[in-house]
Amino acid sequence: MRQNDHFTVLSLELHLFFARIMKEHSLFLVAAFTPANAALAKQAEHFMREFEQLLFRATVLGDGVISREALAAGEIFTPFTARAERHTECFTGIPINGDITARQVRLRWRSCSGTNPRLRGQVQALNRTALELLNGLIALKKQILCEVLNGQIFTMNYPLLLEHIIREAKLYREYVCRLEQEGDLDCCSMAELEQFWNQIMMEHALFIRGLLDPAEEELIKTAHGFAEDFCCLLERSRCVHDQTLTRETREKVCALRDFKAAGTRGIEEARIRSVILPLLADHVLREANHYLRLLS
Repeated sequence: MRQNDHFTVLSLELHLFFARIMKEHSLFLVAAFTPANAALAKQAEHFMREFEQLLFRATVLGDGVISREALAAGEIFTPFTARAERHTECFTGIPINGDITARQVRLRWRSCSGTNPRLRGQVQALNRTALELLNGLIALKKQILCEVLNGQIFTMNYPLLLEHIIREAKLYREYVCRLEQEGDLDCCSMAELEQFWNQIMMEHALFIRGLLDPAEEELIKTAHGFAEDFCCLLERSRCVHDQTLTRETREKVCALRDFKAAGTRGIEEARIRSVILPLLADHVLREANHYLRLLS
């Protein structure tokens, strides 16, 4: 693959995964505010709409361009995504553009050796838009976290969740910057990657544990066990990194992915007691699928 093509494909795959994550972060912020914070909710909804537009543009540009691996990984959408969006829109009253997911289901992977030369310029414009939006969204998330920690506002989102979504937004921004400056993401080491995503997986397990109804004792125990597993992997990866640790990490992520998939189905079918939005369940499932592709 030519360097220009490589930059274009990596950029579009990055946006197809992360722009959806950012628009959903914004939705979760809106849904968790009380009426007293209508102004903050309006700001978060603005970013939701802007990232929705970014995701739409990436979807249109990515058709027939992205790799088969990225499309098949379950990180752009899952079998649950469309239904999770409909249910979450119904539960929250926040409109969600379901046409984007419908278009993504029809996406085609790369079938030729080159891309349209004009596409690089369109992708560079997309990258610039993403960086501008990310700067604004990160600032808003930091403001919300600061005000929560200082007792100035109340939200149903945990402070740790706010820190969690700030870190993910910063990673997205860092990757876009690397692509713009170096045209590649090969400089990301496996140790660096595993430390970041093992912490994300650990926190997902903690959030699931904390959002399940107290009556769901077995599911709570399982989520707690995953949190402990990833805490241990995180500590080990900070000391030493080798292929054995990566294989063990992949096994744990596969198990957590399966737990999340079963949970997403159970939440969508109203068989699991929780305060987990269906789209949040699908959201963390997509992140596990993304991590598994990186580990591969």
